[in-house]
Amino acid sequence: MNILILGGYGTFGGRLAHLLAEDERLTLLLAGRSIQKAKKFCEGLPSGAQKVPVFFDRNGNVEAQIQEIHPDLVVDAMGPFQVYGEDPYRVVKACIANGVNYMDLADGSDFVKGVRQFDEEAKAKGIYVLSGVSSFPVLTAAVVRKLSYDMTCVNTIKGGIAPSPYAGVGLNVIRAITSYAGKPVSLTRNGTPSTGYGLTETMRYTICPPGYLPLHNTLFSLVDVPDLKVLPDLWPELDSIWLGAGPVPEVLHRMLIGLSWLVRLRILPSLLPFASLFHFVINILRWGEHRGGMFVSVEGTNQAGKRIERSWHLLAEGGDGPFIPSMAVQALILNCLAGKEPSAGARPATQELEVADYEEIFQSRTIYTGQRESIADAETAPLYKRILSEAWDALPAPIAALHNVISKEHKAEGFARVETGKHPFARLLAALYGFPQAGKQVPVKVSFHRRDGGELWERDFAGRKFSTFQSEGKGYADKLVLEKFGPVTFWMALVLKGRELHSATRRWSVFGIPLPLTLAPNSTVYEYADGDDFCFHVEVKHWLMGLIVRYKGKLRVVN
Repeated sequence: MNILILGGYGTFGGRLAHLLAEDERLTLLLAGRSIQKAKKFCEGLPSGAQKVPVFFDRNGNVEAQIQEIHPDLVVDAMGPFQVYGEDPYRVVKACIANGVNYMDLADGSDFVKGVRQFDEEAKAKGIYVLSGVSSFPVLTAAVVRKLSYDMTCVNTIKGGIAPSPYAGVGLNVIRAITSYAGKPVSLTRNGTPSTGYGLTETMRYTICPPGYLPLHNTLFSLVDVPDLKVLPDLWPELDSIWLGAGPVPEVLHRMLIGLSWLVRLRILPSLLPFASLFHFVINILRWGEHRGGMFVSVEGTNQAGKRIERSWHLLAEGGDGPFIPSMAVQALILNCLAGKEPSAGARPATQELEVADYEEIFQSRTIYTGQRESIADAETAPLYKRILSEAWDALPAPIAALHNVISKEHKAEGFARVETGKHPFARLLAALYGFPQAGKQVPVKVSFHRRDGGELWERDFAGRKFSTFQSEGKGYADKLVLEKFGPVTFWMALVLKGRELHSATRRWSVFGIPLPLTLAPNSTVYEYADGDDFCFHVEVKHWLMGLIVRYKGKLRVVN
């Protein structure tokens, strides 16, 4: 299969080339206006597929160039599709004229929706023309189908993508964003066509596949993506749809929002002239975790008339996230090689793939997904079950039993080995909070009391008592457990690592004042099962004073 990738050494085209590079069944024709850059890029790809550098100028005679190259498939990964000029579909027309299949990674809503005008011509030629073959709208549509499998009516769709600050954003992506920043964006609200304004409308959300370390609560801004126009065609009963992007660092994101307001208020005509400056800044001033993610949330009604809210979460570690937008093309090409070629015609690619097609690709990378569902009896469900969602079912039985706090009081008893720090300040802290004294077989009693939607944990180590209050985080602390020790509050993520449940500190505060995490005590807290026993390991250190307290042992529920 000969695949011509326009923009083959660019941001998205280059990532697609990497995804396909090792498949010996393919010949990759990597095209652009610099044959030298194309050649150098080809040399850096892993072996497998044949790689051929190709000169291609989309401002020239496109039809003649495609006729000369004569590939089996053209993938347009150039963009920005929002500013393709007076004849935005010239590559599509050239492919149809030459009888060549076509895909693109277009993120322009008008461009993707408008490709349907070529449906009859593509069918007459026996070729497929698929537009928007990217996360928005292909993955989004697949996820909505997965989440709404038992819904008779889909009322609301929300989604967002949060790239890693180290993702390496291309200039054409910035040009696309700045072209609609502060400008009217067509969408559906309250069941009728409405207008939003790019980047100036915001919401916050926490991406957290159950059982994994979540991204920090992220600010998302409205983006003009194909989903806004093509998903209502798939779900005509839709009341509202909103899609956003959550770039970090947030301070730069907020500056972009502020500039977008200048366009919305017509103080500036457009941010497009500043695209090169923004591209330089965002690729130089970057910090934070090298992780990214995506979410899709759906609200609807089932056959019993019950309102349901489900969300799908994706987390990508390190450098794997930036490849996701190109994976839809990869999945379709793999289907073609397996004999499952798309039907002839021109259309948005919203119904060409399912989530299972992506999951096969995700498995070879550090990309994790999970699903959450609103719990009808949320007020009576155990705290940890609300936080862990579907990961609760993966807990070892002794851990689930200990955290299954559904009565007013829940008790467990056992023994622990306790070690204490020697530093004077460590001893002072231990005395102030009532931490246990050192010992090898210290009897332990723990009582859990449901209170105000949370749980009061009272620990008794051979008469030495201390307590903490745990509750479900809201707002910035969404999907986290808040544990309060007097004036100190720790924001903790529940992370399932194999058969161990870890508590990872994400933020902390003293008297409600957030403090840098670097100043916080360094804690290692995890639980595991040994037969029928619940086992725990708690270690608290601080870089100034060393060990404060370490205790580990076993418990069994006694009521």
